[in-house]
Amino acid sequence: MQRGLEGDVPSPASAEAEALRRLRSFVVSALLHGDDAAPALDGLRVDLERVGPLLIAWLEAAAGAAGPDAGAVRAALEPLLARFAVALRACDGTRRAAGTPVRGSRRAVAAAIDRVTDVFLAIDTETGRIADANPAAGALLGTTRDALLGASAFDYVPEPSRDLWWSELDALAEGGEPRRFASALMDGSGRRVGVEASATRFATRQRTLALVVARPARASF
Repeated sequence: MQRGLEGDVPSPASAEAEALRRLRSFVVSALLHGDDAAPALDGLRVDLERVGPLLIAWLEAAAGAAGPDAGAVRAALEPLLARFAVALRACDGTRRAAGTPVRGSRRAVAAAIDRVTDVFLAIDTETGRIADANPAAGALLGTTRDALLGASAFDYVPEPSRDLWWSELDALAEGGEPRRFASALMDGSGRRVGVEASATRFATRQRTLALVVARPARASF
């Protein structure tokens, strides 16, 4: 972790270190209890421009420590990291710290999600529209991240696979545990790509999102 931060390690008493402790507690709870776990962010005030890189460094350190199991560890942790980052972005306590503007702070956490190499899509379970995405999603789907925001996720799902995707969204909307499924996505030209996906539920008062992390399957659909 220190190598990943090039010596810029937070003090153990800092708010950033507290954020990492809460991330660790959330991950342990989520792995044990599934979707019942939620990030505990009450009273936490952090500078998101610092926390974003720390989240990525923590993920890289955890995967690196796993040795030959690094791929499996990364696959398990990336959806949880994305869920924690989304919760931080929405948390009132993180809107301002040390005079950091809201917009710049949220960009820092978004940058942490953007560095996840797998496809990341936050999909509204009610409408099927994409609330957030990372550049890897745009690259796989033959478009840009900005073009994905607000678009229907089902514009990028082959028709034979749409019922499965709706079923997965419905299961998460009803409070189900994290999901794993194999399906397909397609780009604007109609090229289909088989994917292995995991999805976790993130609920606010306004809506419920499915946080989907997907990677190309070994065999094409």
